[in-house]
Amino acid sequence: MRAEKLSISIPESSLEFIEKYRKKHALKSRSHVIEAAIGLLRERELEAAYRAAAREPDAAYDVANSDGLPDEAW
Repeated sequence: MRAEKLSISIPESSLEFIEKYRKKHALKSRSHVIEAAIGLLRERELEAAYRAAAREPDAAYDVANSDGLPDEAW
């Protein structure tokens, strides 16, 4: 995986959290902590997209759900 170098400014409290998390979870670098955090944000976005898609009506469902037999056939 190709990586790009990035310079960011964050509050000292966030930096302290990152360093404590890195040590607690035996991660090699602060970059790994940030990558894990981005992964969680991606998951959150994907879950939100799935929830939104599940709320949308699917017009094709009624067609796919029908077997083509009239109700009287049962």
